[in-house]
Amino acid sequence: MPTLTATSSFSVLGAPFEDGHPASSLFNKGTSYTYDDVIFLPHYIDFPVDAVSLSSPLTRRLSLSLPFVSSPMDTVSESSMAIAMASLGGIGIIHSNNSVSEQVSLLRSAKSRRIPFVSDFETLPPTESIDSGEASVVLVTEDGTRKTRVLGYVKKDDYEELRGNRVGDVMKRVEFIVPSGYDLDQIAGFLSGKGLELVPTVSEENEVIDVLRVEDVERTKGLPKMGLPSLGSKGKFLVGAAIGTREEDKERLAALVKGGVDVVVLDSSQGNSIYQLDMIKHIKRNYEEVDVIGGNVVTMYQAQNLIQAGVDGLRVGMGSGSICTTQEVCAVGRGQATAVYKVASIASQSGVPVIADGGISNSGHIVKALVLGASTVMMGSFLAGSTEAPGAYEIQNGRRVKKYRGMGSLEAMTKGSDQRYLGDKEKLKIAQGVVGAVADKGSILKFLPYTTQAVKQGFQDLGANSLQSAHELLRSNVLRLEVRSGAAQVEGGVHGLVSYEKKAF
Repeated sequence: MPTLTATSSFSVLGAPFEDGHPASSLFNKGTSYTYDDVIFLPHYIDFPVDAVSLSSPLTRRLSLSLPFVSSPMDTVSESSMAIAMASLGGIGIIHSNNSVSEQVSLLRSAKSRRIPFVSDFETLPPTESIDSGEASVVLVTEDGTRKTRVLGYVKKDDYEELRGNRVGDVMKRVEFIVPSGYDLDQIAGFLSGKGLELVPTVSEENEVIDVLRVEDVERTKGLPKMGLPSLGSKGKFLVGAAIGTREEDKERLAALVKGGVDVVVLDSSQGNSIYQLDMIKHIKRNYEEVDVIGGNVVTMYQAQNLIQAGVDGLRVGMGSGSICTTQEVCAVGRGQATAVYKVASIASQSGVPVIADGGISNSGHIVKALVLGASTVMMGSFLAGSTEAPGAYEIQNGRRVKKYRGMGSLEAMTKGSDQRYLGDKEKLKIAQGVVGAVADKGSILKFLPYTTQAVKQGFQDLGANSLQSAHELLRSNVLRLEVRSGAAQVEGGVHGLVSYEKKAF
């Protein structure tokens, strides 16, 4: 390490001169800063980028190998997203804008798998014929459901040739099945060892969960290398779920706990309420084994109340999401950079991890959120539009898009999300979000590993080889920040070109 440090003072014309400001000074001036408002100054590099570890606590008891969490929104997080997030080392939080049985079904679907995606197949009884279909495989079972014995299969490549025939007469026999707890490497080894082109995976209750083809294995092997998956004590994917704070949510909570949920997120735009405090105490009193994440909060006062009630993690953000209009409609909230720093400062004293929720639109925002004190980042729009996000793709103005809506939008509120804004008992519904569309991003199994690498490079530039190291450098005033002018923000992006193509990877 050089003799000079980031906190060294220099003298210019006899006056003290320093690089930037410590966070404790910058965020204590009464100004609400967003991620784009501030920039970190580079520090000193003495390690390779591959030495950076992004493992971090999600709650007091649960840790992730990657600090990524999918937001509990109905256009972001269902079973496919939860499966992919856990396989990468993050976690998905399944939304609650549905019935109790629907949410539990999504939870169980995610918990029953160890492969990073939901396979594409449908089931038919042997007496049915192939008329049409989009699935890659038709699996033939005794009664055409997933809960009876598997007999055979027909692949999509053969649909046209076999159209009109009874599938029981033309199917290829299934000789082997494997447990749904097998991971991709185990399944690949089984397929290779037996010389098979596909194999069904079956749960402990003998229900067919997936059908894995050799093509699926080869396609997944072509993706960037994954980190350690997020697994619970029983070797299953870690999966979270959101609930509200009403009395009826206690029934939802009980069903989710029975379904094997690993962490519960209390989903509220303003978490400092008697309703949330009572729900936290109820969970801690009745379900000691379940960690609870409270929020949302943006002030130290709000955070302290939830910490004293017993939360295991805090979700930070109010009005910073791309589809959220809370700050505009209600005149409350806070710039996300300020909110994360302030809440993390108080939460760290009690050992409560912070989730930075909202305002993430690029890898630089993730770096800023994590270094400012967050242990994980929760993402909505950043993951929306991916293959794993719910909904069908549409073509708008020549672009392939998926719907993305705020849980405070009137459209989402009609399904029940209005209780998140404490408005479910009101006759007049006031929107705090919008409905929009986001471009097709492809699979998160491809773009999140690249995002991870970008974040690691940011940490390397700051001289931090872990989240813990970054937090220590920030608290000791070694890492310095500056506020960016509007011109500096323009200069920090692509500028001065007639045209350009911007690719992240």
